[in-house]
Amino acid sequence: MSNLAGVVRLLKKEQDRLTKELHRIGAALAAFGKTYREGTGARKLSASARARIAAAQRARWAKVREKAKVVPIRGKRTLSAAARRKIAAAQRARWAKVKAAKKRA
Repeated sequence: MSNLAGVVRLLKKEQDRLTKELHRIGAALAAFGKTYREGTGARKLSASARARIAAAQRARWAKVREKAKVVPIRGKRTLSAAARRKIAAAQRARWAKVKAAKKRA
């Protein structure tokens, strides 16, 4: 029974320590809480400031596009029906060869 009483005493001691720790955390939050609660908030720009920023960005992109070389993109090529038939026949031959090798093995 004395062992059980010792365990209870240790648990109460730990509970007191945790309670004190929680009070310290609460005090810290009370001290700093106001600062963190307010936050930084969103900064507001006037319409003229946004317009100036947008114009500057458009000028930067114009400069980038001016320097870039324009490379024409070729359209997709299409195969003739005869070419497709040749490719399909070659693929069928490859698969036949694979299947034949499996039968031999």
